[in-house]
Amino acid sequence: MGEVINLNRARKARDKAEAKANAASNRAAHGRTKAERKAADVERERVERLLDQSKRED
Repeated sequence: MGEVINLNRARKARDKAEAKANAASNRAAHGRTKAERKAADVERERVERLLDQSKRED
């Protein structure tokens, strides 16, 4: 027979894990200085330009 679980505990544990993951992504997005955000944007734009330049025409 299967193991008996408390559904309230399972639900709360699932919600807590989701909240922890959401908090981690928020810390990564909002916990940076203005200079770090600007540097990341410049790097992302540079990579996009490089990728667009290396595309082949059909």
